[in-house]
Amino acid sequence: MRRLARLPILLLLTSISLISFAGNTRPASKQDSASDPRLTGAFRRPAEHGWTYVHLAGSPSQIGFQHGYLLAPEIDDALRVQKLELAHDNQKDWQFFRDAAQNMMWPHIEAEYREELQGITDGANTAGVKLDLWDVVALNAFPEWSYYVAEYNKQHGIKPAPSATPAEHCSAFVATGSYTKDGRVVIAHNNWTSYLDGERWTIIFDIVPAKGEHFIMDGFPGLIHSGDDFGINSAGIVITETTIGGFFGYDPNGIPEFVRARKAMQYAQSIDDFVRIMKTDNNGGYANDWLIADTKKNEIASLELGLKNVTLQRKTDGYFVSSNFPIDPKLTREETDFDVNNPALSANARHVRWEQLMAENKGKIDLAAAERFESDHYDSYTKQEQPSERTLCGHVDLSPRGMGDWQPPYGIAGTVQNKATTSAMAEKMELVAAAGHACGIDFKAQPHLQAHPEFNWEKDVLRDMDSQPWTEFEAAK
Repeated sequence: MRRLARLPILLLLTSISLISFAGNTRPASKQDSASDPRLTGAFRRPAEHGWTYVHLAGSPSQIGFQHGYLLAPEIDDALRVQKLELAHDNQKDWQFFRDAAQNMMWPHIEAEYREELQGITDGANTAGVKLDLWDVVALNAFPEWSYYVAEYNKQHGIKPAPSATPAEHCSAFVATGSYTKDGRVVIAHNNWTSYLDGERWTIIFDIVPAKGEHFIMDGFPGLIHSGDDFGINSAGIVITETTIGGFFGYDPNGIPEFVRARKAMQYAQSIDDFVRIMKTDNNGGYANDWLIADTKKNEIASLELGLKNVTLQRKTDGYFVSSNFPIDPKLTREETDFDVNNPALSANARHVRWEQLMAENKGKIDLAAAERFESDHYDSYTKQEQPSERTLCGHVDLSPRGMGDWQPPYGIAGTVQNKATTSAMAEKMELVAAAGHACGIDFKAQPHLQAHPEFNWEKDVLRDMDSQPWTEFEAAK
């Protein structure tokens, strides 16, 4: 087990006069908190163990402005990456996504989040980053663009790019009752995505909105939602998810997934609240199996949210596991092309491994076990310890089968970061997080690009992704 580093978070009660960027401190601009009341109470801590913590508070426009200002360099960098990836994967230029953000998504975004998105734009501009509102909206939608593009291409008779397939993401579980050491909730998640994204998916957002619940979540620069979706709110609701493998379908007249996910994180006070918010005007974008815990009631749930088919399961004793496999046979048949009968598929192999771990650890699951699970390298198909696309800690780049079929939807990809919490921690708005592969394996960009020149299109923005220790974060009180 790697060393757990505890990072106490202290709320700054007065306006900050220094803003820290990428671990260095520089004098604030003329528009710092001493002269701009929108920054009052907001702060950013220097990066530690790969994570950058930001505290945001106030009205939607204030929260947005603070976000855009404090993370301006990271947002600029994130936009550069998304412009490159989306063009490569979908054969569409950035203007295509900007237009869709303005004409298709914007009419379905409610006023509160319109104000926050505009605030991010204003804050980044004030900090010297040139972007506009449609850049920010398009950036927020990046996890669901592949679903929209697939539907757009279908409606317009366009042959899709091989890389336009929505990618699978993540390995997660939630357990309680007789499966956990103290009989209370334990929940964990690791994010699978391209290393380009994952190297940047390292923000801890601590947000105190004027309305709704105080919440802490991991996130990506410029996004009003977590994106890979691990968060805790002050009502005791903890959420995470993994995408449904092989899913297709999208309703451009629905509410964008990123809006519903953020609203549910902010306003859900129960499992029923979460389900209602996510189901209302569901657009099918970023279709997920959501794992939800109500730590006050010691109840857990799985919400498999397709576009046409939605199923909810609840338990007060037991577990749910998730690794991109569809659950409901009707959803699988009608809304996916997933092969449930192929045990060599990553999602199926990881599903088997999750079931093994739950059975082997019944009554013993705690935070340490959760951290161990997310670092697991056992391939249930070959019955060997070998990091690959079939292990819970995903290493597509190390697969003995080569990049192969994984290249189009993933590029250089695998697990990029990890999070976990327990009921006792959630009561204090605490979580642990490990950037990079929690198993201890580092990813080095240069040797990988030398071995795989087909990914040289990434070379200007691909970085090393070192494995970092599990680190504790808590919301400011």
